[in-house]
Amino acid sequence: MGDSKAFLTIHRQEAGYRPVHERITDFGEVEQTLNTNDRKRQASRCMDCGVPFCHWACPLGNKQPEWQDALYRGKWQEAFEILSNTCDFPEFTGRICPALCEKSCVLKLSCDEPVTIRENEAAIVEVAFREGYIKPIIPKRNGKKVAVVGAGPAGLAAANQLNQKGYTVTIFDKAHAPGGLLRYGIPNFKLNKNIIDRRIKLLKEEGIIFEMGVEVNLQKLPEGFDAYCLCVGAETPRDLTIPGRELKGIHFALEMLSQQNSLLDGITFTKDQLVNAKGKKVLVIGGGDTGSDCIGTSVRHGASKVTQIEIMPQPPVGHNPATPWPQWPVVLKTTSSHEEGCSRRWSLASNQFIGKNGKVTGVEVEEVEWIPGENGGRMTMKPTGKKEIIEADMVLLAMGFLKTEQPEFADNVFIAGDASMGASLVVRAMADGRKAAANIDAYLNK
Repeated sequence: MGDSKAFLTIHRQEAGYRPVHERITDFGEVEQTLNTNDRKRQASRCMDCGVPFCHWACPLGNKQPEWQDALYRGKWQEAFEILSNTCDFPEFTGRICPALCEKSCVLKLSCDEPVTIRENEAAIVEVAFREGYIKPIIPKRNGKKVAVVGAGPAGLAAANQLNQKGYTVTIFDKAHAPGGLLRYGIPNFKLNKNIIDRRIKLLKEEGIIFEMGVEVNLQKLPEGFDAYCLCVGAETPRDLTIPGRELKGIHFALEMLSQQNSLLDGITFTKDQLVNAKGKKVLVIGGGDTGSDCIGTSVRHGASKVTQIEIMPQPPVGHNPATPWPQWPVVLKTTSSHEEGCSRRWSLASNQFIGKNGKVTGVEVEEVEWIPGENGGRMTMKPTGKKEIIEADMVLLAMGFLKTEQPEFADNVFIAGDASMGASLVVRAMADGRKAAANIDAYLNK
């Protein structure tokens, strides 16, 4: 490493967010960036730790110590070449990945000041685009064709890998533009869609064919291809089938998030179709990142009040002895959206939706207790009988997605991403897309 002792004198410095009063008035990205000198100083904190747990924790197997060292030395192109060797789209993961690498960083485990790996990654790829390190590379074609169904992170990664190997790749997707949940699920304030468009333009220049607005029947796949990669995602949201579910004003999270992204892309909706929180008391059911995205979007719509509830107990702040490394640390997470204004409550189960004249007016919730299982087994939920009604003009269900059971396919059909493993992280979908591409390549060359 360039400076193996820098971590002793240089503390972690995050770029932080734009001021709350400014960012809630638009859908621009909330995260800021450091200047070049500070970014290099942050890269210097990557220590010669012997065993790079960051590399082990990353689903893509990114070689963080290598490109951190190159960044520290000012070798931006070298840093990008190392990074892009394992990560197809660092501009996505550098913005929205929860950074499993940082949770395993030795400096996280020892002093709770991990290297700013995710931010450094985003900085490297932005310099690469700006300085022209990224240019279209058109490979020599091998005469074989592969169809990829689904233009989300898994499909794009699979297509990119197969295209680089010389296959003629066609991506089919039912949406009007590529990106999957990157485009239609993640708010612009976390991932501006011009970042996606920039990459899609490059992929097209490199020879990948995009067929958008095409609904593919998985039982009757398009003809003329040597292999198929199905990356159709996990599209069925988990529902809350309690009394009153039929009331108006109750929506799945993606109904709002997808629509808002479409509106920013110039697509119009009728007044009856709009899912808008302006002036409403919004209740978000679900404590994960999707719920957080609903909060940020509702705040920008001008909601009068936003409340988020979670059925699980409130996790501890900072460190949770129940989830030691290498487990994912279940600790209290406060996102940029939480900072913008909302009430958060835990250990609440929803019993029924309350309504008037066919519209939702509130939700009856009940406090629950979680009883630890024997010998570290699964906890059980116990209702306490303490009930109350939370007023709400709009309820957003953000409770995750159900895994889709896939039928048996022919040997030349491969499945990747959320369609294969259930709803998960973008970085895992990309890793699975790369794996599927390698399997397809091995199949077609056996």
